Amino acid sequence: MDEKILEILKLVLELNNIDKSCSQANCEKWDSLKHLELMVEIESEFNVELEPEEIAKMKSFEDIKKILQQYR
Repeated sequence: MDEKILEILKLVLELNNIDKSCSQANCEKWDSLKHLELMVEIESEFNVELEPEEIAKMKSFEDIKKILQQYR
């Protein structure tokens, strides 16, 4: 799961290097539009339908992982 999330972040945010510390707070490319793109990719890749409250909470790699683990 970790690698998939990192790959999605890397692809959507158009970054060469990314790690588990990635968040909206420390990645200037992670704006509101990119956030929506991320959520679409995550829903597609993990075959889940996220609730608006979950989408709003997904502000870092760790947040994304924590919420996705609830679907496993």
